[in-house]
This record gives sequence, structure tokens and C-alpha cells, in this order.
Amino acid sequence: MDMGVSISLVLLILVALAFDFMNGLHDAANSIATIVSTRVLKPQYAVVWAAFFNFAAFFVFGVHVANTVGKGIVDPGLVDDPLIFGALMGAISWNAITWWGGIPSSSSHALIGGIVGAGVAKAGFSAVIWSGLSKTVSAIVISPFTGFVLALLLILLVSWAFVRANPAFADGFFRKSQLVSAALYSLGHGSNDAQKTAGIIAVLLYSHGVYSEFTVPGWVILSCYTVMGLGTLMGGWRIVHTMGSKITRLTPMQGSCAETAGAITLFGATYLGIPVSTTHTITASIVGVGAARRVSAVRWNVATGIVYAWVITMPAAALLAAVFYWLAALFAG
Repeated sequence: MDMGVSISLVLLILVALAFDFMNGLHDAANSIATIVSTRVLKPQYAVVWAAFFNFAAFFVFGVHVANTVGKGIVDPGLVDDPLIFGALMGAISWNAITWWGGIPSSSSHALIGGIVGAGVAKAGFSAVIWSGLSKTVSAIVISPFTGFVLALLLILLVSWAFVRANPAFADGFFRKSQLVSAALYSLGHGSNDAQKTAGIIAVLLYSHGVYSEFTVPGWVILSCYTVMGLGTLMGGWRIVHTMGSKITRLTPMQGSCAETAGAITLFGATYLGIPVSTTHTITASIVGVGAARRVSAVRWNVATGIVYAWVITMPAAALLAAVFYWLAALFAG
């Protein structure tokens, strides 16, 4: 590689890690909103708890999601520096917009939308690997539906099991169990989201000829988990408020059920290599436990606004990515 290529590669890896950091910052609410809103942990301790288990996922899960993102959304043979730059900047820009507005949108779908937008801007719709993209698009519906149903079932099962329990005992039990459920959800969050950035860096290394075939090196995975954990430490406080109290008021029992349902969903998706939205999953789980109490317990106007953000995230990030791709291609040319 010549020096110019080496510098561009390093710069793009840094941009990818910047997205990873922002992903952790933006999605910290996914892991800590319920445990903060129920006052089980203070915010400064909650982010440390979540960040630790975000990083710990490195030791638990494989690289199935990284493989899907790196070579299953657009043709790896088309990947070049302007395409990666456009994809990352489209996702970062949309994350910044939604973070500022306190909107719990999906960093994952912003990244997928960015990849698709930049790929289409370069080579048209033939650049897209539709079988890989369809898994992600299907998960927009399936993962929140799964989280909602599991949360609903868990809250009903737990309510039945503790129907005769002393209220003080039950509250104490679920305050302790919520530490476990929050840890499990943070593991699921780290496992799915950090791998997405790892997939981007892996295909970037492949496109530069660093590796003769697509592979996800251990140092890439370790870097992504570390940076995401650091981003989570910063906390996304605007979104925490929306997730933790605007959708519905949570008790420790409800928070524990929501996090457990979300964690189960994420573990399954990561195992199958499906890049799902951790934001969609936990939001739907929170709605599920709220609706189990009574339908009116959910602030449906807030939930509806969040769904609108879900719908427009991929096309908005794709459009932004296309603009950044054209600018980068113009500059490179």
C-alpha cells in the first residue's frame, strides 16, 4: 500500500470508531433507562454497569452480525473509501440529529441505511444484496414484536408467581433481579451493535487489500467493543428520559421483565447473525410491560412518535449517505 492509501485507511477506521462511540452514547439509554427510572441504580453507576457488560460481550459472542454487515448488505467488491465514508457519515449525521432531539431511533438501521444509500449512489440498486438486506428489514418488525410479546408474557407469568408475595419482599427481589436483567441486556446490546462497526472496518480492510479475503480480525472486534463501552459511559441522557419515563412509568418488576425480554430477543438475533435494532427491541418491551398493566398506562402519542422515527431512519440515513458519498467521490476524483 502506498502512503496515501494507508492514511485514508487509518482515517476511515477512526471515523468508523467515532460512529461506534456515538452508537454507545446514543444507545446507552437502551441499557440503562429502565434501571435508572426505577431508581435501582443512580445514573453514574448505571452507565458503568452497562459499559462493563457492553465490553464483556466480546468474550461471549462470535462475529455472525459483523459478517452480515460487512459482506451481506452491499457487494464487497464495490466497497471503496468514498462508499464507506458516505455510509458512516450518513449514519453519524442521523444519530446526531435524533440524539439532539431525544428521539430513540436506531443506530443500527442508520448504519444499514447509510451502507445502502452510499452503495446505490455508487452503482445503483444492483449494488444491494437483497437477501441480506431483507433480513434486516424483516427484523424492523420481528424484533420489536418479539420483545413486546415476550415482555407481555413475562410480566403476566411473574405477576401470577408473586400474586401472594409480600409487596416489600417482591420489590426488594426485583430490585436485585433488575441488576441481572440490565447486565443481560447490555450483553445483548454490545454483542449486536459493536459487531456492526466491526463489519464495516473488516470490509474496509478487505477493500484495501490488507487481507486477501473477508475476515473479522480479533483486534477489530476488541477495538469496537472497547470504544462502544466508552461511549456508553458518557450516557445519552436526553434519550434516557424519553425511554425511562415518557413511554410509561416502570416498577422494578416491569423493568426486569422488559430487559429480560429484550435480552432474549437480542441473543437470538445475534446468534442468527441478524443486525437488529436494540432501540426498537427495548422500546417495544417497555410498551409490552406497560400495556400488560393497562392499555392507558402507555403514552401512545410518545410511542407513535418513536415509531415514525423508526420508519424514516433508514431512508433518511440513506439519503444523507448518498450526499456524503457524492461529495467524497467528487473530492477523490
